[in-house]
Amino acid sequence: MLQSVSKVVKDRISTHGPGWCFTSKDFLDLASDSGVRTALSRLERDKFIRRLAQGLYDYPIQHDVLGKVPPDIQAVAKTLAEKNGLKIQPSGAHAANLIGISNQVPGRVVFLTDGPTKKIKIGKSEILFKNTTTKALYAAGTKEGLVIQAFKFMKKENIDQAARGRTRKFLDGQSHEDLTKNLKYAPAWIRSLIFEIMERAIK
Repeated sequence: MLQSVSKVVKDRISTHGPGWCFTSKDFLDLASDSGVRTALSRLERDKFIRRLAQGLYDYPIQHDVLGKVPPDIQAVAKTLAEKNGLKIQPSGAHAANLIGISNQVPGRVVFLTDGPTKKIKIGKSEILFKNTTTKALYAAGTKEGLVIQAFKFMKKENIDQAARGRTRKFLDGQSHEDLTKNLKYAPAWIRSLIFEIMERAIK
């Protein structure tokens, strides 16, 4: 029975492909929690999967020269948030990096959350889940939410024409209604600047 559980768990991981980040909850339709955990432990021992933190794994990408590639921090954070039923929003330098207006790659990646403040070490990187207000998470998961956090990090005086151009490209396709709704609780200067960049009048 254990062998069959390990096989179906392994098959699901293979289907998702290298780079997939997961927890035991992603397999509970296949077997009991204890059965899944035992199967994951076996697959880790076999070096098929990698344990990133307690209860958190990934199916590592293998590079021909570099070996196992470090996990995608964005995927790790998303998986942890789903596991605990939390909202998250990339913040700081990470947000600015994601939309292409900063090349800074921080050693500590910050995510705002409605859960408790918590640090998690993943390889050489550290993820900080920072508790914040409901209002600050209003646009979480949207493109506008990411731009709000990126602009907060960059500061108004550092958002040059190149940054404006990348922001315009990033937000291309967002409707006026999307902008109006998702920027509802953004600082006034950010709201005005985004509408200016997108060449649309503020409602």
